[in-house]
Amino acid sequence: MDLSNMSVGDLRNLQDQIKQEMKKREHQEVAKAREQILAIAQSVGVPLKDLIGTGIRAKTGTVAVRYRHPDNAAQQWTGRGRQPKWVKEWVEGGKSIDKLRV
Repeated sequence: MDLSNMSVGDLRNLQDQIKQEMKKREHQEVAKAREQILAIAQSVGVPLKDLIGTGIRAKTGTVAVRYRHPDNAAQQWTGRGRQPKWVKEWVEGGKSIDKLRV
């Protein structure tokens, strides 16, 4: 196929057709792989659920608070993620973050 002789519109149309065909084939390949995995699991007598697991981890609960503002107990932080504004202001004010530890 000589692309140099095709118009821009024809090239875009071809591009759309290629995208659609790729999606179709990817879905077919996933379905085929799924069938093969199921057949292998059945042939060895292992339930598919045990083979791949559920992929869901049990929630462990809330994280304990590690820092609390001395004047406002509602302002607290676990120490994970970005520092809250009040912690940044505390540290920028020259105070030690250790004074906020619970």
